[in-house]
Amino acid sequence: MKVEIMDTTLRDGEQTSGVAFTALEKLNIAKILLDEVKVDRIEVASARISEGEFEGVKKIVAWAEEKGHLDKIEVLGFVDGNKSLDWIHQAGAKVINLLCKGSLNHLEGQLKKTREQHLTEIKAAISYANSLGISVNVYLEDWSNGMRTSPDYVYYMLEGLQYENIKRYMLPDTLGVLNPFDTATYFKEVVTRFPDLHFDCHTHNDYDLAVANVMAAVQVGARGTHTTVNGLGERSGNAPLASVIAVLHDQLRKETAVDESKLNKISRMVEAFSSSRIPTNKPIVGEHVFTQTCGVHADGDSKGNLYVSELTPERFGRERKYALGKTSGKASIKKNLEELGITLSPDSMQKVTKKVVELGDKKKGITKEDLPYIISDVLGSEIIKEKILIKNYCLTHVHNLKPSATLSIEIDGEVYEETSTGDGQYDAFMKALKRIYKKLGKEVPTLLDYTVTIPPGGKTDALVETIITWSNGKEFITRGLDSDQASAAITATLKMLNVIEND
Repeated sequence: MKVEIMDTTLRDGEQTSGVAFTALEKLNIAKILLDEVKVDRIEVASARISEGEFEGVKKIVAWAEEKGHLDKIEVLGFVDGNKSLDWIHQAGAKVINLLCKGSLNHLEGQLKKTREQHLTEIKAAISYANSLGISVNVYLEDWSNGMRTSPDYVYYMLEGLQYENIKRYMLPDTLGVLNPFDTATYFKEVVTRFPDLHFDCHTHNDYDLAVANVMAAVQVGARGTHTTVNGLGERSGNAPLASVIAVLHDQLRKETAVDESKLNKISRMVEAFSSSRIPTNKPIVGEHVFTQTCGVHADGDSKGNLYVSELTPERFGRERKYALGKTSGKASIKKNLEELGITLSPDSMQKVTKKVVELGDKKKGITKEDLPYIISDVLGSEIIKEKILIKNYCLTHVHNLKPSATLSIEIDGEVYEETSTGDGQYDAFMKALKRIYKKLGKEVPTLLDYTVTIPPGGKTDALVETIITWSNGKEFITRGLDSDQASAAITATLKMLNVIEND
């Protein structure tokens, strides 16, 4: 039996502090999640939050209806005298995730009602939903604490609802208090007692156990689980989609409908839209998680993939890399050189390795694209030829006027000059450069990512390192170092131009 994946990035994930998706961003995330990642369902909003939320749901619903996905679009609603259901009906959605109380403490402390009153109101909401043609899933909020402190109440609710027209019973660890042992115990109890009901688990990561708790729940009979892209969510977040999929597939040998090769794509999209950066060491999607840093590991990979596990980057649309720094050995450098098509003699390799280690000791970031420059510096060779030189540039930024840039650049001995405006000084520079390249029938690679760093505690005169990720069919990184941010970016760009010219 396949495990259902319901992704709630657009609802629970948006409860991350500082995150708010526009209606268009929500629509694009929804499209990728359903059409490419192929999760089973998505929760896209909470009812009655705002007019903007209403418009966002309508956009997603209109697209989903056209694509045949309408039953996969879910909206969180409340037991509120049918107000949520009317809101959802007007938005055109066909599934409500009805939020009910899963612990006696929440029932009495928040609603101040008896269990009988709450159950009666839930049944009335279900009946009204049926009359509107809306399917019902039920959340038992704070279920984990309910199992700890008021299990009789939990069973009262499940027994009272088991014959209602409810598709799924969703059991959340609302405050992230569970561990895998308790999760397995509690889920096994409810699955054993109600074997015909479909139970979903919904975990939070307060103890960094969200994925482990998903694993425990599914192992004892949960039929579905909830995730968010990159683990977005309130406080410390929810179970991350990519990690959950890897664990289900590899550790439990469970099937899902998810296409693993699209997980990195959706992670990058959500990272961009949320402005919430992915930690570089985050499993599956972090920048460095498929990068071997130790030279011993690179050597082992060359001798029969001794440091390669089932968790291969290719599964997730990524590639293995070998970092360059003070722990690099000849094997790491050799693998990077192979990708560049460069072969060195043993003596030259020794000298280049020594230089890479020296630079790594100074904590300078080293990329594969830096290697030809290092070789040129160490060996005095002509491996890297600077076919492109920036003769001059002038950047201006005047208050209330668009920034402008004038660029004079030499390409294979010919000098070209262009002027352009842009949304910023570097943008103006890039537009001037693209004008020159367009005249030459050349394309400038796409800029994928742009980061700026200064030393911790750095002041206004600190050196700036600009790191730019490019794509011209393959991704590569160039760096620039200068006291001025725009100049650092231009240095990184010049390196990029010479890299592609030498290719």
